[in-house]
Amino acid sequence: MPASKLDNATARRLFLHRHALAEPPEGPAQGADLGRLIHRLGFVQLDSINTVARAHDLILFARRPRYRPAHLGALHAPGRAVFEHWTHDAAVIPMEFYPAWALKRRRDAQTLRQRYRDWQRHEFEAEFDRVLGMIRDTGPVCSNDLGPDTPRKSGGWWNWHPGKTALEYLWRTGTLEICHRAGFRKYYDLSERVVPEALRAAEWGEAETIDWLMRGALDRLGFATSGELAAFWDIVTVKEARAWCAAALDRGEVVPVAVAGADGTWRAHVAFADIAEAADRAPAPPGRLRVLSPFDPALRDRNRAERLFGFRYRIEVFVPEAKRRYGYYVFPLLEGDRLVGRIDMKADRKAGVLKVTGLWPEPGVAFGATRLARLEAELRRIARLAEVEAVVFAPGWLREAGG
Repeated sequence: MPASKLDNATARRLFLHRHALAEPPEGPAQGADLGRLIHRLGFVQLDSINTVARAHDLILFARRPRYRPAHLGALHAPGRAVFEHWTHDAAVIPMEFYPAWALKRRRDAQTLRQRYRDWQRHEFEAEFDRVLGMIRDTGPVCSNDLGPDTPRKSGGWWNWHPGKTALEYLWRTGTLEICHRAGFRKYYDLSERVVPEALRAAEWGEAETIDWLMRGALDRLGFATSGELAAFWDIVTVKEARAWCAAALDRGEVVPVAVAGADGTWRAHVAFADIAEAADRAPAPPGRLRVLSPFDPALRDRNRAERLFGFRYRIEVFVPEAKRRYGYYVFPLLEGDRLVGRIDMKADRKAGVLKVTGLWPEPGVAFGATRLARLEAELRRIARLAEVEAVVFAPGWLREAGG
């Protein structure tokens, strides 16, 4: 039997606290303060879609409204407080975590070479010497510096030209690093020019790395299944995560805990032994309404979010327009410890406005005068992030609850 139980309200409160969403969205948002926030989250996912703001910018803005995109750029270059690599997707990660990604780089080296050969059908390895020679001689390069892009009917990675594939492989396996971005275009440089020598030279064994990753994931999730722990950084396998959980349970470092879902069902998890005290310390989230990125850390695991909040979210970017239930890129709305709706909007920077085309409340949620005032205040804040001057609403924008 589980040693502890968390009712749904307590579980939501703890989970949001671990994701820096259970405190007022305020405070400094650049330099070391921003670095500490990213450290607390573990990583921030990068995404190129910019209907309102890019995912990484909105993730940080939801927690620190003083944040602006240039603040993250300053941490990346010249600050070197973060590096880019992959978790479940491309992400910015605290630079001090770099040694833990040696395991990821080794595993990528084993899998990506054959995958790129099979799927892209060109000899990208022949580009290694040319790419590295150019970077040594002339400094950082982007993919366009290596030759014209192959026409991209679908915009997919499978249409990378050989030089671009070489850059990505050398980056994913540790010879190169992304040193900065211009717009969203990546520039690559030699790792020794980007990562401090002490971090590059650190030698962590596989067991040490897995232990560090599992502890870090559990600390940020609060409670988790072995599959959720493995998926957090997406470096450790589920088999390795299960073995770690079993050993940690035997040592008494973690305990079983049953967590209630939004539908009242209970699910077995593990948590650190101080889970009851940690849950008691977690503050009640403020009532302020916030727009979240679809890639917010609190929503990254769609199934976990659905269990905890009763909020089913699927991004519809790749769904044909006629088949979309909501919209191309719809933003979840967080209020207190509830996800109360989703909103479809886009910044028209030429016209200087944020256009709201639809808002779908969750079942049982009414957008009366008080909640609408909270929404309008948040949209004015979002407009400033998007660098537009006004918010406009399309006719019939407030839809029926639940779509």
